[in-house]
Amino acid sequence: MESTGRPPAVVGATVGVEEEFHLVDPETFELTPAPGLAEAVLRHDFGERVHPEISTTQLETATGICRTLGELRAELAATRAQARAAAAGAGVALLPASTHPSAGWRQQVLTPAPRYEAMVQRWAGLAARQDITGCHVHVGVPDLDTAVAVLDRARPYLPLLLAMTGSSPFHDGADTGYESYRTLWWGRWPHTGVPEPLGSGARYREVVAGLVAAGVVADASHVYWDLRPSSHLPTVEFRLADVCSDVEDAVLHAALVRSLVRVLAARAERDEPVPVIRPELLRAARWRAARDGLTGQLFDPVAGALVDARTAVDGLLGELADDLADRGEEDEVRELVRRLFGRGTSAVRQRAVWRRTGDLRQVTAAVVREGSPGA
Repeated sequence: MESTGRPPAVVGATVGVEEEFHLVDPETFELTPAPGLAEAVLRHDFGERVHPEISTTQLETATGICRTLGELRAELAATRAQARAAAAGAGVALLPASTHPSAGWRQQVLTPAPRYEAMVQRWAGLAARQDITGCHVHVGVPDLDTAVAVLDRARPYLPLLLAMTGSSPFHDGADTGYESYRTLWWGRWPHTGVPEPLGSGARYREVVAGLVAAGVVADASHVYWDLRPSSHLPTVEFRLADVCSDVEDAVLHAALVRSLVRVLAARAERDEPVPVIRPELLRAARWRAARDGLTGQLFDPVAGALVDARTAVDGLLGELADDLADRGEEDEVRELVRRLFGRGTSAVRQRAVWRRTGDLRQVTAAVVREGSPGA
């Protein structure tokens, strides 16, 4: 997401999305390093919307700043098309899923750039084995204290948002039993997951300073929590989601995130208390969402009880209904939710191909096609 250099005056007026993709051979669908493409992206040959990643088997895109869901949908389609064209020029295709179904970290090659070399130096095997990708949503906020107020209040909603985006059921050639195995793989890092409530921007800075002093991170840009204040943009950044194979699912995720930010910021403005949640129960809810997605029951970390996934989503829509309606987005969001439940997450769709064909190559091919409509 590009920056205007000025914080937005209104919470949630703007939204942008970053998406990370694997690169595959367009014929065999095997994970394929593209070092020449990585070098070209590092030189900014494809502009400011296509970015390198830690591995030459990955590529990242970033939309511009959007104000409506229509703008966001068009931006996502445009950035994916731009990345597809760049990849095609290097003889590879985009895989919009958070894991490659049959490949693993051994097929990766480090991108030759100081930032990524420093990451491997600091985190060793964790960085070298980073064979997952994600989707990050940036929502505009006026200041750091607002970002932290939203962060503190968003914690109980994160597992449900995760459950709606799973696209990593397979890893290294095996069915993991999870819809978002990325979440479990990512959880090995010492600075991922859901942070405890912070209370203020000053406290956030203190925590980051402690992580720097411990040697866990070099700076705030390496704080990889499920949500965080952006280190370089006037936004709060939700980083919990798997990559959505279908653009419409990405639009839905971003729409829910932005509405939630607006609703929670308003609650903070009214001095409504931060929900008190045991971290053990929040981790349990995150695990359950990563495992089952929308196919069964989710764990409500506030109530301490299991709830049907559709009931949980309807509850979220109820909390956001007034905000979405005020902005003319409610009908569109409800239709996107109906569509998601009708065909399932990417993980569900991938497993359907696997059950039908028994061939992970066909699974990978189906995801590539789904992410390239009309290409």
